[in-house]
Amino acid sequence: MFERLGEWIIKILEEVGELTVLSGNTLYSVMRGNFRIKDVIAQMVRVGVESIPVAITTAIFVGAVFALQISSEFIKYGAGSVVGAVLGIAVARELAPAITAVVISGRVGAAFAAEIGTMKVTEQIDAIYAMGSDPVKHLVVPRYLASTFMLPVLTIFADLIGFIGGYYVAVYVVGINSTGFLDSASMFMKVNDITGGVIKAVFFGMIISLIGCYRGMKAGGGARGVGEATTNSVVNSLMAIFVVNYFMSIVLFKR
Repeated sequence: MFERLGEWIIKILEEVGELTVLSGNTLYSVMRGNFRIKDVIAQMVRVGVESIPVAITTAIFVGAVFALQISSEFIKYGAGSVVGAVLGIAVARELAPAITAVVISGRVGAAFAAEIGTMKVTEQIDAIYAMGSDPVKHLVVPRYLASTFMLPVLTIFADLIGFIGGYYVAVYVVGINSTGFLDSASMFMKVNDITGGVIKAVFFGMIISLIGCYRGMKAGGGARGVGEATTNSVVNSLMAIFVVNYFMSIVLFKR
């Protein structure tokens, strides 16, 4: 048992070290400008524009169901006038950045791992090395920049759409006063609530891209290895997102 535990700990430490090296190489390439703008734009379209429908759909129903749950309970205790504030703060600080990151992890992070993993098992990455080029420059950096830039944009969309969905349910389904709903939101919400969620999204984008690319580059064993890399990419990204989300909430929103 202790031998297996030790092997598991060593494996985790090795992967953390390799991921740290990949992160350092990626940041070094970004700072040196070792990337093609055309590749970055193509990935931005894929990560951002093509993800808008799923991000909006998720945000509107998350905001709606949250408003449905809290409105009924707040009305029971005579606190219906603060539903707008609670909804706005919850969406901006936690729901929009976290749920958007989860969706993008499943849609984009998995695709990163599958694509690069397929290139790895078919020896295309080895061919890039053989030509004297750097796979990080061509494969990782464009995906890293696209995720880092576009996830905050999607989060801003999710903030707006999630609030609108919650507003509609609270006002037209539950019966909260529209003016009171909006007044409470404007009174209690601060700019830091929105900017804090956007800052979270920047780090979530980094996490999703780096883990997805790392898992792809570590893939092996044919189609089965690519499938395992894709699954591990999503699982690892979600775990990292939730852990980082907790600590960033303490830093950004602690009064």
